[in-house]
Amino acid sequence: MFYQIISLLLEVAIGLVAGACLLRLYMQYLRIPMSARSGNPLGRFVFALTDWLVLPLRRVVPSLGRWDMASLVAAFLLQLTQFLILWLLAGAGGGLVTVPILALFGLARLALSGMTGLIIVYAVLSWVQTQNVLSDVIERLCSPPLIPIRRVVPLVGGVDLSPLVLLVLLQVAAIVLGAFQGAVLL
Repeated sequence: MFYQIISLLLEVAIGLVAGACLLRLYMQYLRIPMSARSGNPLGRFVFALTDWLVLPLRRVVPSLGRWDMASLVAAFLLQLTQFLILWLLAGAGGGLVTVPILALFGLARLALSGMTGLIIVYAVLSWVQTQNVLSDVIERLCSPPLIPIRRVVPLVGGVDLSPLVLLVLLQVAAIVLGAFQGAVLL
């Protein structure tokens, strides 16, 4: 019971900060303004949550083109910390070499979950036709993976089904990732 409680608390806390690091990476790749002057509340939240870890890492981890590798390394280090703590609490069995592998799979799972959440929020906001800074940012975040799907899936009665198709594809990717993780860790 204690292990499950600690596992849940770590997953929530580290998942939030690591997810914010991944969102920071993605928003910077898409060149979405995130400063206080831009009026982007999501960007301000992401900066507030991740600056303490990403900014020091930038001194040693250079960017790779448009990719902010410090944000990616920060997310990985957070996942690594989570699985290391759980490994230690479980009695340090199963070999330490599995911890970085679990962290990599955890990072991929976090990216899939994050994109799933963004697509769900995007779909809900598209139904209510709200025009604000946050909905514009979410639309910019969701557009890159939706554009190729929109080329293939036509509107049905004026309804865009591309978010639904992407959600199904993300779930399939999560299943494949889980199967791959199981095969690697056997």
